Amino acid sequence: MRVRKVITPQIGLREQNKFEKCQRIRDAARELFSSLGYDSATLRQIAHRAHVGLGTLFNYAQDKRDLVFLIFNEELDALTSEALAAAQSQQGLMEQLMAIFERHYRYFGKDPKMSRILLRELVFYSEGKQAASFLEIRGRLLSGIETFVRSAQKKWLIRATEDPKIIARYFFFVFSAEIRWWIANNKPNPDAGLVNLERLLELQMNGLKPSAGDSRRRKRTGDYLKLPDSKRSTDKTAVVES
Repeated sequence: MRVRKVITPQIGLREQNKFEKCQRIRDAARELFSSLGYDSATLRQIAHRAHVGLGTLFNYAQDKRDLVFLIFNEELDALTSEALAAAQSQQGLMEQLMAIFERHYRYFGKDPKMSRILLRELVFYSEGKQAASFLEIRGRLLSGIETFVRSAQKKWLIRATEDPKIIARYFFFVFSAEIRWWIANNKPNPDAGLVNLERLLELQMNGLKPSAGDSRRRKRTGDYLKLPDSKRSTDKTAVVES
């Protein structure tokens, strides 16, 4: 049988050259941030290691902080896709959240030193050549969490009266704070970190579960608010105690 040869389209020489320069800058920044430390490594040293001029480096990143995201954005994009896909196969909201966050813990645990730099520098990161890409990736992650929250609300697994965007941000903020607490350890263990994160999420989930008396309490509160002011003061204690 005759096999047809598949021809892969080749990118232009100029694009290839730009791609290779970007990769050299990315690799040089990672190496020097890791070996010298983020604060000690200079842009000039990185440009020299990458065999490019300082002006060329500024075509890809406006400062060292921007370089961090030049290193990580591509990987974070793939990580977000993988994490959200893993959550799709889970049924409960807790299992979906843990599937998402587990991928992040294991990813950051592979290189704690560089992960600390990333997690430190992404705070208030909104300007730079790489900022738009990073913000899109983070927005996609938050949107994915919100989708799972909405699904749980429809099933009455969590309180349906709360804004799903706020709940998604609530989960994300706990994850963001806890992963920083965890990565600060000398030898961060993903399994141990995930146990602690799950406990925090369970506290949130238990607080969001509708109780059996919620509907009766809402009715009593509604009836109380309809009373005239003169009558409310006398009935307030009964409503509070109920």
